[in-house]
Amino acid sequence: MTDAPDGRPRPADQWRRRGVRALVVTRDGSVRGWRWWARNWDRLVAALQDEAPVGSAAAPAPSGPLVEQRDAPRLIAVPARGYVYSFYVRATFAWSSPATMRAEVLSWYVQYFQPNAIQRLTRLAADAARDLPPHRAADLEVALQQALAEDPRWHYQRGDITLTCRPDATVRLDERIMPALQPHVDRMVELEYQFEEQLRKARYAEHLSRQWATILSDDADDQDVADARDQMLTAQREAARWITDLLRRNGDHPTDPPSAPPIPPQQSRDTPTQPATD
Repeated sequence: MTDAPDGRPRPADQWRRRGVRALVVTRDGSVRGWRWWARNWDRLVAALQDEAPVGSAAAPAPSGPLVEQRDAPRLIAVPARGYVYSFYVRATFAWSSPATMRAEVLSWYVQYFQPNAIQRLTRLAADAARDLPPHRAADLEVALQQALAEDPRWHYQRGDITLTCRPDATVRLDERIMPALQPHVDRMVELEYQFEEQLRKARYAEHLSRQWATILSDDADDQDVADARDQMLTAQREAARWITDLLRRNGDHPTDPPSAPPIPPQQSRDTPTQPATD
């Protein structure tokens, strides 16, 4: 077929060439598409069936339900009493689902539900911290743990998928209040050590007193020994009463600094001893 007298191809030749080029492009696209489907068919089927792909490179599925642990992206700040200082809560959430699902699917649902869990934990912490002074971080942590123990599992649902969340929380002090508390805490530690030291000495003295009372009881016929024994028993009863009062005060007020304990009465050295009778 010849060209037109002006040298341009005839209209029929133009349409034929365009058709051939279209067929070549279609064939090349079909080949590339078939290769892509061949490479990703198993992966696509597994994703639709929510199962791990089967093959030599597939990892063995873990036994039991999957559990994903996520920390809150930042510390949760809740105001203390007076709304000047804050407590800071470090939150951790353990997510799981009774349904069998892949780790990627569980991660997607965790990303979707975690803001709701953080908001719920923030409300609990704020309610517990509202009436606490800013140095009572330990009390806030105990109150928060008790609230979580009453409702340890939080459930979130989207469609047919249900996720279970187990929250956990620890509380930190506001860094601005630490310099003010440092001298007080150091003094409390010193007083606590002094109290323990005095208590050890008192218990040791009571133990020695009991031993001496036993020894003196073996020779009770001698009047001097009998008088010494009576004085020892009196001092022992006073020491026992002193230690009992000390332990009772420590049990009633464990956080208060202990006051100086009273010294048990002792027999004066100037008191004349009773003469022995013949």
